[in-house]
Amino acid sequence: MNIGGKEVTQDGPVYFIADIGANHDGELKRAKNLIKLAAESGADAVKFQHFKAETIVSEKGFEDIKDYLPIHQRSWEKSVFETYKEASINTDWNNNLKEYCDEYKVTFMTSPYDMQLAEDINPLLDTFKIGSGDISWIEMIEHLCKYRKNIIAATGASSIEDVRRLYNKVNDYGNKLCLMQCNTNYTGDDSENLKFINLNVLNQYRLEFPKAILGLSDHTHGCTTVLGAVSLGARIIEKHFTDDNSRLGPDHKFAMNPKSWSEMVIETGKLISSLGDGRKKIEENESLTYIAQRRSIYATKDIYQGERIKKDDVIALRPNQKNSFPVENLHNLIGKSANKTIKKGNCIFIDSII
Repeated sequence: MNIGGKEVTQDGPVYFIADIGANHDGELKRAKNLIKLAAESGADAVKFQHFKAETIVSEKGFEDIKDYLPIHQRSWEKSVFETYKEASINTDWNNNLKEYCDEYKVTFMTSPYDMQLAEDINPLLDTFKIGSGDISWIEMIEHLCKYRKNIIAATGASSIEDVRRLYNKVNDYGNKLCLMQCNTNYTGDDSENLKFINLNVLNQYRLEFPKAILGLSDHTHGCTTVLGAVSLGARIIEKHFTDDNSRLGPDHKFAMNPKSWSEMVIETGKLISSLGDGRKKIEENESLTYIAQRRSIYATKDIYQGERIKKDDVIALRPNQKNSFPVENLHNLIGKSANKTIKKGNCIFIDSII
């Protein structure tokens, strides 16, 4: 998958998406500053969310279910409809945001939540993000696939049947796909939510969806889940981004900030470096400890030329010496004859034995 000129592969570096979402708080100046801060903190892309309250939520519908709202929405000062209306992005910003992303060398990305918004934004990007809530909206998935762009899909609050349907649909169109494991509880209570992140789902995705890049869309604090996901194969990471977690608004509380984002990028880089190629071998930096810690076979007494070696004549000791008789074959040494005298304390080499 090529995103903004960067190749994203299942074995390559991690690609970080800073989800600014609604954290612009309705101000273009804030949106641009968040792009700058995300780029400086190590993000590869910044993502917005293009929606209109009228085409994403039903005012009446949320009034009907007000007693069943998710915990994080119950804390909002205004109704769901009003909150979405205030958080809607001004589509007149589109070109400005794209140009600002280009200036700071991060990829411009968004999740469009209606088809007209997708149509409007399509010329400005090469990748669409599908939020977890739209995984069953096949009409929208097909609409986005028709643009022949990359598809990144979060799979929070989804069954495996939902994911299979999405995967098969995107494959039918031939788009490149990233499947992100996700948990959509936004309460910020990590002590509870970490039990439900279920990162091992990535193992199931790897086996069942071989054409997809693995990813994680996460709403917990810090980078614990990110490091776990990367160790399981995730190569695209999305987390919300803000400059100030104390600000009012639906997404600020659980977002990363420049400091925590930078730490996440640094720690992930260390993890990637430590994962290696997966092939067990004696590593280059172990060559000296191999010598110092491995054992060779040493003589406990003078062993004369032609003498047969007995078990008590030898002992396995550190260090290991080049061309010594292999300690793992010690049992094969017993009963063999020395072809020259071996002094007590000396290493027994292969060419010392007949």
